[in-house]
Amino acid sequence: MHSTVHTGHATFLRRMLAFGGPAYLVSVGYMDPGNWAGDLGAGSRFGYQLLWVIVLSNLMAILLQTLAARLGIASGRDLAQACREAYPRGICNSLWILCEIAIAACDLAEVLGAAIALNLLFHLPLVIGVILTAADTIVVLWLSRYGIRMIEAFILGLIGIMAACFLVELGFARPALGQVFAGVIPHINSNNLYYAVVILGATVMPHNLYLHSALVQTRRIGQTVEKKREACRFNFIDSFLALNGALIVNAAILVLAAAVFFSKGVVVEQIDQAQSMLSPLLGTTLASVLFSIALLASGQSSTLTGTFAGQIVMEGFLNLRMTPWLRRLVTRTLAIVPAVFTVMIAGEKGTFNLLLLSQVIISMQLPFAVIPLIRFTADRKRMGEFASGAGLKIMAWISAAIILALNFWLAWIAAGPWIIAEWWRVVLLGPVALALVGLLGWITFLGVRTPPESVHADRTVAANLPEPVYRTILVPLDHTDHDRAAIAHAAAMARLHGAKLHILHVEEGVTSQFFGALSSTAEIQVGEQYFQAIVDELARDGIPAELTVVHGGSPKAEIVRMAKRIHPDLLVMAAHGHRGVKDWVFGTTINAVRHEVAAPVLVIGK
Repeated sequence: MHSTVHTGHATFLRRMLAFGGPAYLVSVGYMDPGNWAGDLGAGSRFGYQLLWVIVLSNLMAILLQTLAARLGIASGRDLAQACREAYPRGICNSLWILCEIAIAACDLAEVLGAAIALNLLFHLPLVIGVILTAADTIVVLWLSRYGIRMIEAFILGLIGIMAACFLVELGFARPALGQVFAGVIPHINSNNLYYAVVILGATVMPHNLYLHSALVQTRRIGQTVEKKREACRFNFIDSFLALNGALIVNAAILVLAAAVFFSKGVVVEQIDQAQSMLSPLLGTTLASVLFSIALLASGQSSTLTGTFAGQIVMEGFLNLRMTPWLRRLVTRTLAIVPAVFTVMIAGEKGTFNLLLLSQVIISMQLPFAVIPLIRFTADRKRMGEFASGAGLKIMAWISAAIILALNFWLAWIAAGPWIIAEWWRVVLLGPVALALVGLLGWITFLGVRTPPESVHADRTVAANLPEPVYRTILVPLDHTDHDRAAIAHAAAMARLHGAKLHILHVEEGVTSQFFGALSSTAEIQVGEQYFQAIVDELARDGIPAELTVVHGGSPKAEIVRMAKRIHPDLLVMAAHGHRGVKDWVFGTTINAVRHEVAAPVLVIGK
């Protein structure tokens, strides 16, 4: 999807619409079911007290997402790629593992949220709902076929559903506006700290920084300073609008919880509890239905962005590409297993606590994404004239300091006394804590490698190219119509390079499997005549060829064994052309072989 969206439109409005979209995909992470748990719990326990945390988190989110977009536009690297370039392998792998933990925690919230929504709408058991969420992989793959703009439109539609549902809910609840404005004034203590960090972790999500820095590169941006500056300006507008939309949804959830539950002395400990009590407290069943629909939209929209973030993080940190369905299956499995066990052991109340815990885990990982982002965007060697100025750096570091302070405070209150109470806990968890502090110190204070210069194909890659010479060519044949095409290409290369062809055939019949080289049936004899005729015809054409027939072995194993024996310069194989179910039934040889041989493989299509 890189550089697939055209942005060179004539009018300002059309250019803004062309650049719009990446921030809306990112904003979904700020409205996922984990946010719901934090906002509902905070609003029902403390009323409007923590509304300021949502506002502050949103301002920090706009700042950090703007920096992430600027990194992608100015450097042409997403945050994960920048980390791979800047840090040693050990540091880079550690950051990747922490990010994967955060993505799994986020996915856990999406799994639980979608399962709860299915339970509320269709009365499906939570365990069944959790298992059904694995099927959303199909939705992700289906939408990916239609490009990034289709995905952005789908996400925008789901955001619209959520916003509309909560605006109607607020109309029913009629919150006290004076108390709403009073909630914007900061007020924090040890009682509400946990929920403050939950809201912070649910709002500013680390994997969204990686995601945004990659998504902005789906736009076709020129390489001039003016074009990049225009892209930064339009992406700021996109982030400002999208994240303030997320602010409205999050604030609406907390205000709804404060107006409906806190005012009645009801503490929300389960999301389905909130849904079931909305109808009697507001006097309409529509409130509960809208709540469930919005929750389902939240879970499904977050699924898409979580999938893309996971792929970007893995490719960026490890330079490893995994097929999207497999990547999604691995991540979702990591989320489904704890969700199923929690539902089975702790019941519905346990799911709410697990949602809150997932957001704290995400918040704990934030500094390990935020600090590299701040350092990279302040690096003039990497960013050029788009490097952060003094004012922007001060605001960014203040945001990082707030995140660090809240996280250390919460970690000590939640786990400090428990850890120091027993010596074995200190011995077991102490090294982990020291390792995390050490990693944090490394990425904060130590230097980073200078980014490599851009690779110019005409100067370094395509200049003074070596000339491959193919003296020995291995050609596996299987006595089918595909043999002719393989021989034609192999013979052409042999004439050009003066090569010798080594023709290999593996007899797979039952007789060959039992009797090996002693096998002799009418079919085998016909096959031997067929292959010998090929060798004779090539000899008449001046192309030396040698025939090897193996009985009873696996074609994949025998081709690899032959390649290791003769060390060919080229391997020519014909593809059968089947795929899907036929691959499972008949097997695939080319993919299995090409990873085992050192020689280049020329695949001849059907």
